[in-house]
Amino acid sequence: MIVYDLECREGQHRFEGWFKSSDDFTRQQERGFVSCPQCGSGDVGKAVQAPRLARKGNQLAEAPPARREPPVPAVPSLQAPAPVANAPLPPQAIQMMQALAKMQADALKSSRNAGESFVKEARAMHYGERDTETIHGQATLGEAKELLEEGIAVMPLPFPVIPPEQAN
Repeated sequence: MIVYDLECREGQHRFEGWFKSSDDFTRQQERGFVSCPQCGSGDVGKAVQAPRLARKGNQLAEAPPARREPPVPAVPSLQAPAPVANAPLPPQAIQMMQALAKMQADALKSSRNAGESFVKEARAMHYGERDTETIHGQATLGEAKELLEEGIAVMPLPFPVIPPEQAN
């Protein structure tokens, strides 16, 4: 998997793109499948990015250089709180999750549950074998990757969906 920093040339928006290979990026770009998530522009190219260099597995990390000056004491009020297991979420996080859950529920009202035939139906709509409609359903990670490689837009839902036959 290759991660590229991409930039739309119209709005100068920067975003990240994940591709199977460099050739996969080129193919998707030539077919018009790469677009800016902020403005929708298809005029997208690779942005200048710093190289990602990793140490070899058999190399140890270098020890930090010895300090010549005494460390400055941290101001307790500016330090981030230490993570606490099972701590309650902040109210803003709860509100955000509730809003996201409501948005998903509203979106699912105008979407048909294709269940386990999601992948088959998404392909059929993409290739013009059936009328296009908004659907949701199940797909494995591998199936979702294949759909994306074919240029079929899919995304995971943030919250689990209970199939109608299992709902109370």
